[in-house]
Amino acid sequence: MSFLWSRFLAAPKNPDGFMSPPAFFYRLPELETEDLILRKPRMRDAKDIFRYASDPEVARYVLWEPHRSVSETASFVRDLRVRIRAGYPSSWVVSLRETGLVIGTIGFVWYSTDNNAAELGYSFSREYWNQGYATQALHAVIDCLFSSLPLNRLEAQHDVRNPASGRVMQKCGLTQEGVLRGRIMNKGEYIDTALYSILRSDWEKSQR
Repeated sequence: MSFLWSRFLAAPKNPDGFMSPPAFFYRLPELETEDLILRKPRMRDAKDIFRYASDPEVARYVLWEPHRSVSETASFVRDLRVRIRAGYPSSWVVSLRETGLVIGTIGFVWYSTDNNAAELGYSFSREYWNQGYATQALHAVIDCLFSSLPLNRLEAQHDVRNPASGRVMQKCGLTQEGVLRGRIMNKGEYIDTALYSILRSDWEKSQR
């Protein structure tokens, strides 16, 4: 860990009252919704995550391939944990409040301190699609990030062949900015993506 990054971790809040991004990523606060708990990943989560990450339909519109073994999923979980301990952007696991079952992940695709901007991404078990869980999780993360970090812009994008993901974004206050043609190479083909964003001013207006 660099000296500068260590110094950020030691000074968690800036003069505006926001946490420094590295301190936030290191702490990754636990979030709760009506039905969910969003928390740091644990190694024992690998079995639950493998159950849905091995599903080709879950992996269809995301950039990763279906997981082939629990050990592959364990490596993924280990990488998330390493990033958190280093104070780098990572992801929450999403678990059901009643049972503790992990049904998804949500977190950062990237984070820019120069521009006070970030992109979010999420994946959920097909068994729990269309039940409002992704909307609950994304809403909780957006509120947490604008409350805790000096962000001006959050964005997310989805494969245009997966409009359900766009509906989640819309329900959480993001605005579609357009379609980016041939934006990403995924599983051997160029795909169009719909880009959404929410600005701090949008979020603050929604809180009034």
